Amino acid sequence: MRGAVIYAPGDVRVEDRDMPTIEQPTDAVIKLSATCVCGSDLWEYRGINPVERPTPMGHEYVGVVQEVGKDVTSVRPGQFVVGSFMASDNTCAICRSGYQSRCVQVKPIGANGAQAEYLRVPLADGTLVATPDTPDDAMVPALLAASDVLGTGWFGAHAAAVDKGKTVVVVGDGAVGLMGVLAAKHLGAERIIAMSRHESRQTLARAFGATDIVAERGDDGVQQVKELTEGLGAHSVIEAVGTQESMSQAIRSSRAGGHVGFVGVSHGVELPGEELFYSAVHLHGGPAPVRQYLPELIDLILGDHIAPDAVFDLTLPLAKAAEGYRAMDERRAIKTLLRP
Repeated sequence: MRGAVIYAPGDVRVEDRDMPTIEQPTDAVIKLSATCVCGSDLWEYRGINPVERPTPMGHEYVGVVQEVGKDVTSVRPGQFVVGSFMASDNTCAICRSGYQSRCVQVKPIGANGAQAEYLRVPLADGTLVATPDTPDDAMVPALLAASDVLGTGWFGAHAAAVDKGKTVVVVGDGAVGLMGVLAAKHLGAERIIAMSRHESRQTLARAFGATDIVAERGDDGVQQVKELTEGLGAHSVIEAVGTQESMSQAIRSSRAGGHVGFVGVSHGVELPGEELFYSAVHLHGGPAPVRQYLPELIDLILGDHIAPDAVFDLTLPLAKAAEGYRAMDERRAIKTLLRP
């Protein structure tokens, strides 16, 4: 089969890879209908995360089950499935508390490389959710979003305690931040302030439900938020970048007693203890437990209650994955969808 492999920063190639097979009785093999490039993939592409050897890429996926191990009972060949970017058993004490991304048996799907034609999914019973019927092809991008960015935005909103009538700030205008805007809108936020400097992303943020745009960053951005919130700051802040600047901006944009949900993959982030102490904010986040939300998100998508597919603004064949990476790295695309 063909699949994307990164060799070095800026060097992504689509080449022949071994066809996945059932290795454990809890595995499933699926034929991918769509996959995509994640903002977190750019950490390797930009050389921020080291690339020490040729490495298969991709962790977002939807497709049709081809084969299952003898212990798999919840999905069967022929079903269309959506899976989390982290494989989990969905039965351990951590999973039962709603944190499947930290399952005691957790396995990152990215290790198997989902930017490909086929994918082996470990712990299939706890990771994959089948749709009631095979969806129309037009629904595939929206369902693909649920595999990571939509589920991550959903978790960010819940971690930030978004609720009806609240003011929400979203730090980050990438795909996850935009999905955080959509989630906040669905959860009933009264005011949603998207922090974005890019016109196309501002437009999409408004389409997803943003009521205000703040283009400034750092202390200037915080000051703008304070001016929009009677000097208090937001009830809820979703941090969707993962840098020191974005985390500081998120904490400082929150009001005393507010909630910050951080879902950007942290790189070099340090929390100043004294500032955090006197901010009196709640901090909650980490790798999103997407599996917790998949049944709800699938129902919302298939019922036309939410439409996250607009986050994909570039669609390419898998063979052109390298161009998809370049487009996102150069900010010519928010998120690239790949069709195997």
